[in-house]
Amino acid sequence: MLIDLYRRWLFEVWEAGNYAVAEDVLDEHLLDHNPSPGQPAGRAGDVWAAEMVRTAFPDLSFTLDLAFESGDLVTGRWTMSGTHTGPMAMLGLPPTGRPVTMTGQEIFRAAEGRFVEVWHQEDVPGMLTQLGLQPPAPIIRLAARRSARQYRRARRRTPA
Repeated sequence: MLIDLYRRWLFEVWEAGNYAVAEDVLDEHLLDHNPSPGQPAGRAGDVWAAEMVRTAFPDLSFTLDLAFESGDLVTGRWTMSGTHTGPMAMLGLPPTGRPVTMTGQEIFRAAEGRFVEVWHQEDVPGMLTQLGLQPPAPIIRLAARRSARQYRRARRRTPA
């Protein structure tokens, strides 16, 4: 039963953009344990994220690679393919026109026939690499040095 609910969420809400289905499968107060910056809370946040991704990749399609359930939990791993022809507002990226194949996975907890809690992970670094948007190595080294300096300063200021 939960796998069917997961399939509806993945294929009807995210792939087809039928956001009315989100009302059937997601609790209004869905707890997302790792939301994107700027993402609204609850079901509205999941729909917001789906809209952002579908705007960036209007031709997206999903393949469900694996799904299984145990008790009140269901997990799924998927592969998404699409072409980056729209803006990706959540990351501030203009369209590149490049094709992308990305994987991701969720663990949902259900109660009373809807998902009430989600943990998820997407391969955003892999997607950015396919879009040709990975920072050059010298920039990464500079950012790492800056991060280390900031961390050391913060540790000196914090009493042990």
